[in-house]
Amino acid sequence: MFTRLFAPLLCLSALLTFASAATPPNVVVILVDDMGQTDLSCYGSKFYETPHIDQLAKDGVRFANGYSACTVCSPTRAALLTGKYPARLHLTDWIAGHGRPKAKLKIPDWQKFLPFEEITLAEQFKAAGYATASIGKWHLTPALKEGDEAYYPEKHGFDLNVGGYARGQPPSYHAPYKIPTLPEGPKGEFLTDREAAEAVKFIEANKEKPFFLYLPHYAVHTPLGGKPDVIARYQAKAAKLPDLKQKNATYAALVESVDDSLGTIRAALKRLKLDENTIIVFTSDNGGLIPVTDNSPFRVGKGSAYEGGVRVPLLIHAPGATKAGLVENTPALTIDLYPTVLELAGVKPLQSLVDGISLAPLLKSGTKPDRAEIFWHYPHYHPGGATPYSAVRSGDFRLVHFYEDGRDELYDLANDVGETKDLASAQPALAKTLRTRLDAWLKSVDAQLPTKNPDYDPVADANQGKKNTKAKKK
Repeated sequence: MFTRLFAPLLCLSALLTFASAATPPNVVVILVDDMGQTDLSCYGSKFYETPHIDQLAKDGVRFANGYSACTVCSPTRAALLTGKYPARLHLTDWIAGHGRPKAKLKIPDWQKFLPFEEITLAEQFKAAGYATASIGKWHLTPALKEGDEAYYPEKHGFDLNVGGYARGQPPSYHAPYKIPTLPEGPKGEFLTDREAAEAVKFIEANKEKPFFLYLPHYAVHTPLGGKPDVIARYQAKAAKLPDLKQKNATYAALVESVDDSLGTIRAALKRLKLDENTIIVFTSDNGGLIPVTDNSPFRVGKGSAYEGGVRVPLLIHAPGATKAGLVENTPALTIDLYPTVLELAGVKPLQSLVDGISLAPLLKSGTKPDRAEIFWHYPHYHPGGATPYSAVRSGDFRLVHFYEDGRDELYDLANDVGETKDLASAQPALAKTLRTRLDAWLKSVDAQLPTKNPDYDPVADANQGKKNTKAKKK
């Protein structure tokens, strides 16, 4: 069902098993916030302009079936850093989540920070002699209050933390930022540009040794922001193309800022002659936010139980390992990035269990992963439309189980990627088989399940749901 990597805890001298490179490869992992798969021109957008990201796709591998580990951000971030399903970590919602005390179901008492016992990617690379940095959003801290420093990236293997703290969205994309872990820039400086500049500074400081750079952008999360001249350019473009579903000029400017950031970083790597020894991964933490963007042909978006909530861009460029311009159809999940970058870098895993599988054999030789299904578990409510659900994709079929009424929905993604036709009643045997596999997986990872709420009040809950939706839109 999933691959487990076993490795004893070894002394540092025995950890390094770098492949063929004379110098261990550098690793850059870029995680965008709330970017849907179709928010990039290399994935079909006719409105957003992303030439640098498109070039990364041409230079490396683009996954057509890239998935985030969750429909919201914090669980996916934890999954990326640990290689484990959010359900196993019991970290299954964005921190601190939405309150629905009068809903039909009571959500479990879930984990609200990254557990210290987990061995993160940063700790793996640090033990292997790498310099490590987290630049950008963290959002794996229990609350916005004094003392949260005990949960910051520095406590999870990162030598450097620039911009990461409890909050999941920036107070402003223009300086002054009011982010406690980011020294203020000159008035008007743009946050995504600043993150790129800090990344280049880190790369320059560590050009003589291997480094692991984790760049979790605050963009493209709300509140939307962009440079006035870029916004104006997209406004003019939208006026000329009125029939496009994607047409938010400010959001387009924010997407472009992420693209500019990648261009800045790749230019620095080339200038320092590090580009041919640097692995780059580009992905997102969940699907695009509706109605800010449009995720067509995928159904709905962030915070939903459907494909639009978890379909994300996934690009991997590993010089000497990946075939330029390859489009890979194999489903790949956030948890796979952990074992993948470790294997590509030749770093032997320290921990005994991960849920992800290494995509390195697929990238190097086309060897398909030995995995039948991938899973999701979200025992929460979300203004994006999700009620507590779990889901499984097996082959081209995706089954979603909803806990409020116990129903199952089944979709054939090969012929209905928009999930418009529920096949559960037409193919009951398949639905039953997938539900059985889903239940077995939930048990295997000790997933926390929602329970009947003794305080259920449909009227009060409806009012609370409206309040949460309004707050989310602000």
